[in-house]
Amino acid sequence: MSEECKPDGQRSVEISFVLPAFTEAGNLEEIHQKITAAMEGRPENYEMVVVDDGSTDGSSAILDRLHAQDKRLRVIQFRKNFGKSAAYSAGFDYARGGVIITMDTDLQDDPEEIPLFLEKIDEGYELVSGWKHKGKGPPGKSIPSRIFNRVVSTVTGIKLHDFNCPFKAYRREVIEEIELRGDLHRYIPVLAAARGFSLCEVKIKNLERRHGKSKYGRERYLRGLLDLLTVLFITRFSKRPLHLIGLGGIIGVTLGFSILFFFVVMHLLYLWGALADQSWILHDRPALSLGILLVIVGTQFFSIGLLGELLITALGS
Repeated sequence: MSEECKPDGQRSVEISFVLPAFTEAGNLEEIHQKITAAMEGRPENYEMVVVDDGSTDGSSAILDRLHAQDKRLRVIQFRKNFGKSAAYSAGFDYARGGVIITMDTDLQDDPEEIPLFLEKIDEGYELVSGWKHKGKGPPGKSIPSRIFNRVVSTVTGIKLHDFNCPFKAYRREVIEEIELRGDLHRYIPVLAAARGFSLCEVKIKNLERRHGKSKYGRERYLRGLLDLLTVLFITRFSKRPLHLIGLGGIIGVTLGFSILFFFVVMHLLYLWGALADQSWILHDRPALSLGILLVIVGTQFFSIGLLGELLITALGS
């Protein structure tokens, strides 16, 4: 990474650490000390951008004190808890470095492993993702995590093992092209790959939490899978909605017509005497309504997809 200078001769910031924090008062001083120790002796100039996401445990006072002691630590204060994606977005906007490193402030990410990420950045990769391959906790936590990561990797085609790992390094160009909302922060690698950025991952440790409580529950996996649908639409179908919505329409119309065809044929066979069971009379079959509904809904889906294609074409012309 090249060294640049400001007009007054001071070195510009080369590395920015973006650190979301929510009720992590017991960890803030130590994460600051560990990052400082990890960067000691390195040639890059750096800053730490801590985003206090509406903490109510005294984190604000601790961050003010740390900022007074070390001007490389900068603080963004949210009035309420807006979530991790909002914290990342604010931190990315505020960060000045050409390389941005994200970490959690719960001390489960080890700052001693920062050089592993910077080595990959220097090799030319534009996004480096951590892979906590060991120490993922009890089976009740590790198994859902593995299933989630396997599903995301299979569906998106991005060969990463740990999409939820917050320990990542980005070149500035990556975060400048990606807009975060909802819980899409875990899918930054997918969004980056869709824009042609190069990715890799490094194996890192997963340390045990010593202070505070975990903010994550099993519901995050459900939210994550719902967000996966959003990401798939953004990356694959935003320019061709007919391929997604129209496909659902074709499936619905096909199933609907199949059901209608089956019962019409069976009704005709009954009228011609080939079938003696009166239950094949057409108006006595509730499934007939299902077939009609599928045809109507399928046609609507296909029409919406076609209108989407026409709208995109009109806006692009």
